[in-house]
Amino acid sequence: MSKKQQPPAYGGQALIEGVMFGSRNHTVTAIRRKDDSLDYFYVPKEQKPLSMKLKKIPFVRGIVALIESAGIGSRHLTFANERYDVMPGEEVEENGEETSKLAMVIGVAAVGVLSFLFGKFAFTLVPVFLAQMLDFIAPGKTAQILLESFFKLALLLLYISLISMTPLIKRVFKYHGAEHKVINAYENGLPLTVENVQAQSRLHYRCGSSFLLFTVIVGMFIYFLVPTDPFWLRIVNRILLIPVVIGVSFEVLQFTNSLRNIPVLKYLGYPGLWLQLLTTKEPEDNQVEVAIASFNKLLEIEEQGIENVDILKSTDTKVQNSTVPAN
Repeated sequence: MSKKQQPPAYGGQALIEGVMFGSRNHTVTAIRRKDDSLDYFYVPKEQKPLSMKLKKIPFVRGIVALIESAGIGSRHLTFANERYDVMPGEEVEENGEETSKLAMVIGVAAVGVLSFLFGKFAFTLVPVFLAQMLDFIAPGKTAQILLESFFKLALLLLYISLISMTPLIKRVFKYHGAEHKVINAYENGLPLTVENVQAQSRLHYRCGSSFLLFTVIVGMFIYFLVPTDPFWLRIVNRILLIPVVIGVSFEVLQFTNSLRNIPVLKYLGYPGLWLQLLTTKEPEDNQVEVAIASFNKLLEIEEQGIENVDILKSTDTKVQNSTVPAN
């Protein structure tokens, strides 16, 4: 594939026993059912005039994209949660398991965009209080901001490490790796076979995990521009600056992605890739099969239109022989 004909930018999200892929206008999920069959779910991306205008504004478009992703992602999460461990035809509610299943969904969402939205206040403010408690050891604006950023990073790494110990999240992280491998294979112009996909890196510059880390780094530099005393003003500043940190971090993520093929400059995105060593795992072949099926279905919809594509549940259980050359 020539550099003049870059493929469109696709994104994705790991789910319980599945993967969601999205393009400008479409999002598709494929999940592995209890009987080893594949099931699909489709949600269109509505291009609303206001949001389309806002997406053209730097530092604002990231917030809009995050909100839209959270809304669409929650629908795909719900679909995967309701069907992954149920035999086809038995999708009726099982009240005894509803509570535990809801807990699973929350656990998965916690490492994605949805949890970022709901947990941002705690993630921002808890480190502030921890740093303030050690003011007698690290007084002064510079020391306090550095200490606050250290606590923020430590909390992020600790949280991800703890949840990754659970069997469910471990499998989700493997699907996360499969998602990245499929996108890397497509962007490298390779046919989407299990062998080709497994040979790719499980890391990707545009990952939401990188975005989380950039909010820590970007936030630290932004905080140097505002006062830290008195303490109540510091709290107010942190709350008011949340959308600013999100907006700037999104631009930094896009910028580092644009530099990923440039020697030396590509290393600017490495901190985000290092965090992905925690949020992704090497997938199994059958998980890669699901990711390929999801991406193939998205390409099929883009080429033929959703009205011409069967998006209902499929009985396909093997897709390793499927080959879709990159455009």
